[in-house]
Amino acid sequence: MTGEMDRVNSPANDSDVSDDGEWLDVDPDEEPVTVVSLFDSQTFPTLDEMLGHCKQHHGFDLRASLHRLQLDFLGAVKLVNFIRHRVRQGQPLPDAISLSDIQEDAYLKPVLENDAVLFSLDDILDGAVVDVGAADGTDEQTTAWRLRNSQLEAELESIRESFANYRLAVQQTLDRRWGDDDDDTDSRPAASSSAAPAKDNSDYYFESYASNDIHETMLKDQVRTDAYRDFIYGNKHLFKDKVVLDIGCGTGILSMFCAKAGAARVVAVDKSDIIDKARENVFNNGLSSVVTCLRGAIEEVTLPVDRVDIIVSEWMGYCLLYEAMLPSVLYARDKYLAPGGLLVPSSATIWIAPVEDQAYVSDHVSYWRDVYGFDMRAMQENIYDEVRIQTVAESSVCGKPFPFKILDLRCTRTEDLVFTANWVSDLSRPVDNVDGFLIWFDNFFATSGDEPVPEPQTTPEAWVEKGRGNVAFTTGPYGTETHWKQGFLLAAPQSSSTELSLPARVSGRVTFSVLEENVRALMIDAAWSIEGQEERGQSWKLK
Repeated sequence: MTGEMDRVNSPANDSDVSDDGEWLDVDPDEEPVTVVSLFDSQTFPTLDEMLGHCKQHHGFDLRASLHRLQLDFLGAVKLVNFIRHRVRQGQPLPDAISLSDIQEDAYLKPVLENDAVLFSLDDILDGAVVDVGAADGTDEQTTAWRLRNSQLEAELESIRESFANYRLAVQQTLDRRWGDDDDDTDSRPAASSSAAPAKDNSDYYFESYASNDIHETMLKDQVRTDAYRDFIYGNKHLFKDKVVLDIGCGTGILSMFCAKAGAARVVAVDKSDIIDKARENVFNNGLSSVVTCLRGAIEEVTLPVDRVDIIVSEWMGYCLLYEAMLPSVLYARDKYLAPGGLLVPSSATIWIAPVEDQAYVSDHVSYWRDVYGFDMRAMQENIYDEVRIQTVAESSVCGKPFPFKILDLRCTRTEDLVFTANWVSDLSRPVDNVDGFLIWFDNFFATSGDEPVPEPQTTPEAWVEKGRGNVAFTTGPYGTETHWKQGFLLAAPQSSSTELSLPARVSGRVTFSVLEENVRALMIDAAWSIEGQEERGQSWKLK
């Protein structure tokens, strides 16, 4: 049903050759139509023959179902795709299909490519209305059905005018409906004729997750993605027949892991436009009957369930708390998680260690003092004011790492995410100077809500060995690189320094807080002292 012209290739047909020898395009009188049965692989030359086959051999009357449900064009589309979806999945149809069975917008997407039934729905609807009116045999009912027929024709005409073809019609309808869902839960101010609505920082945050690049980066981070997959697939008994909530679902990968692990229902929530792609991913993998995708912030949407058994979320940002997504997880925990429910992951530990890396300082700081013979020290402005996200070599760490914060997601409160913690580190080698501090985090996945959180010095390897089904990973310099890398707090140089010999101890305080101008950004303050030296202090922003 492409509507393209056929090329006539037979040179024997002289009427199809122009004077200059070029082939002419001709329109066939009628394109052949192949109508595939709703219930098997048989094909038919006409729609009526296919409908008769379904009625005779499968006991299903499509026209009667359209009338019983009083469906409009889009409802009829959903009905056809619902039937094809169930048949493809090897699932029986309900004894009587109801409106609730076909309410999901996922059924607007065709199951069968170039489905002739979908292209002919207007004929089915028109014919069905006439048949019922005639069967009822009353003028009043006939008039009512004719009115209904007129309404359907108006709807179809509107669709024809708005969309160039069926595929585009369905896609635009999906976008419009999902956009309406967003409007129902979004509290953004309406646009005025004189100015666009103001955006807060969260708007830009969610917009940043609408592009493919960031999701490709995260999915290709095998440390990250494998940890979730291994925990979910390795503990299928925890997920079987459970209701799961996926917060910030992105592409839907974690939701699909849960569905494949046997979850009875998965509710995937994301405020970014990526939710549209998640819906398609779920549908294309045959998981629409398990996974429900909702657009909106978890604080704003209305879930189709009162309680969930498991909350899964990849909420971690740089230095763990950048992006401030954890408060949303804690909100959902308090509102939706059933007693004894599981949080995936269950806890996290943040580490700090002193760093000496003269090569880095030379390449990224001192470099600006002589660039092809020019002094470009102006480029050093703010170089000590921002957290630098990068992978630092293990050899650059010059002191014993210290776990300064443990977050047990079962009891952590939002106010606990602004804190000051003490730390101490013994230098592991002589250094000329401490160039800064490195921050990273470890994530732990527990198989029970009653399992104690790891002890402060517990490594991911020790956690995995501790219990069957346990999973953990690190983002630190001692493990495989992740997309989180580490946060490098570059210290401003001292006017003078002396070599630090062993033994020597560095101790201090570190404070995590949020920026007033951007609640999703992070401010890290540190004060530290090295034996024999005065205490120093500095602040870094991560925005």
